[in-house]
Amino acid sequence: MKQVLTIVCKLNPSQKIVKKIDLTLEMFAAACNYANQEVKPSITSKTTIQSQVYQTIREKYSLSANLAVRACARVGANRKTAKKDKKPVKAFKPTSADYDARIFAFREKDWSVSLTLVGGREHIPIVSSNYQIGKLKGTKPTSAQLCKHRDGNYYIHIQVKDEAPKPISSDNVIGVDFGRTDIAVTSDNKKWSGKEIRDVRDKYSQQRTNLQKKASKGTRSSRRRCRTLLKRLSGKEKRFQRHINHIISKTIVLDAKKTNSLVAIEDLTGIRKRTNQQPRSKTERRRSNSWSFYQLRTFLEYKGLINGVEVIPVSPRYSSKTCHACMHLGLRSGKRFKCTNSRCGWHGDADKNASYNLSIIGGVVTLLRGSDELSCTVSSGLLKHEALGGELKPRPSRAG
Repeated sequence: MKQVLTIVCKLNPSQKIVKKIDLTLEMFAAACNYANQEVKPSITSKTTIQSQVYQTIREKYSLSANLAVRACARVGANRKTAKKDKKPVKAFKPTSADYDARIFAFREKDWSVSLTLVGGREHIPIVSSNYQIGKLKGTKPTSAQLCKHRDGNYYIHIQVKDEAPKPISSDNVIGVDFGRTDIAVTSDNKKWSGKEIRDVRDKYSQQRTNLQKKASKGTRSSRRRCRTLLKRLSGKEKRFQRHINHIISKTIVLDAKKTNSLVAIEDLTGIRKRTNQQPRSKTERRRSNSWSFYQLRTFLEYKGLINGVEVIPVSPRYSSKTCHACMHLGLRSGKRFKCTNSRCGWHGDADKNASYNLSIIGGVVTLLRGSDELSCTVSSGLLKHEALGGELKPRPSRAG
């Protein structure tokens, strides 16, 4: 299996090249918007889009042949994503442009990149650290993305393809329960509290509110100062959350690799849509919508791919309401769980109980993978868990 790792490198262009980069990004975005307007919205094939607008894009926006092709391909890809999410395609902004092997080259001999811009080919030095050097040394990447970040600097996102290691084959599974009170709780007795993240998010939210109030009043200089501070605050919260998720995912994957285990995580697809339908306060809605469980999942998946650790998403249905010891439905109140089976009586942390159940489900899915129909032979409240190739369907209870 091929894995694709994106290496972000800062560019160090001259003022002359900066103008060419800005013009290229503007023309690329304009070409995408033109193709999106001229071609019927139902068409998502990049080949069909290219056949209808390629020549006009070349003449009207002064793009090279391959940049025109990449613009058509981006429109097709964005339409497919929008169709899947049942949303319209947003207007394209001059913040990035896609490059392939014919218009991009990484030059290891002088640590620079060669890019085709509007007006010709240019060699641009890159600012690299030990991490970028280690990942790019000896590679021959064939695709990249030229970007202008919100800080006003220019970056090249280089895609490096490599052969992923063979996944670990193991009967042991680490279950990971996601949450807001505790970001992650694992079946090997590790957990990460969400209190620090909640406090940081609340602090930034209050700062933004105060600055926005001041920016709408006061003198011209005070409003300008508030807007500058808001821009400076922008991204700090996301970077902090991303840092925490990197730490959590790295720890879980390395523990799984050390113990020769697989990782079973909750598949929380669509949870925001469901929870936002419930009546909640404005603060609770903000906290819930800023919960970055999907980012943590993607970090776990790509770190697992690099380390040969398989990450299995399973349905979380009833995982926190079912006793892992006897598989009977119990009572959950906040963070506490109590089994109602008189023969069992297990009680404890609800998230830890859920992580044990996810570990059990992950083990069953892994061992029975490939079957057309899977059946869970224990009496359980874990209903209809999706598996690869079938479903897990609990049978009627035979216990007291």
